Amino acid sequence: MTMQEQVEQYKNDLNLFSDKDSKMEYILDYGKEADELDAIDKTDENIIKGCSSLAWVQKAYKDSKILLRAEGDSIIAKGMLVMLLKIFNNRTPDEVLSFDPKKLMDMGVMELLSPVRQQGLEAFLNVIYTYAKQCKDGDNEV
Repeated sequence: MTMQEQVEQYKNDLNLFSDKDSKMEYILDYGKEADELDAIDKTDENIIKGCSSLAWVQKAYKDSKILLRAEGDSIIAKGMLVMLLKIFNNRTPDEVLSFDPKKLMDMGVMELLSPVRQQGLEAFLNVIYTYAKQCKDGDNEV
């Protein structure tokens, strides 16, 4: 599934719900699927600065793909991270860099998030796009 197709799937799913509470429950349900990072991966380097709760993203570049794992300490952060990983994980740097992050607004989650949580989403995107640029510019393969 392409990044855009994943966004469309989320959008279609969220459109099935008529109220904000049901849409938020959809996001929170994804949080139940969240993986936990090992304590060794919860470093200052991996912390997503700007999130209202603690959140980390562990990044690797292997076989020309960006591999991501993430964890948040709140259920909403966990849910959003699971959703975002389904969009951004296991992609080439070119795929990530050619994807317009403004398309995420099409999903219908921005209006569900507080301004502080919106900043956390922007911080996550900044980390991912910066890493994609680094991977494209240099050989960060493991």
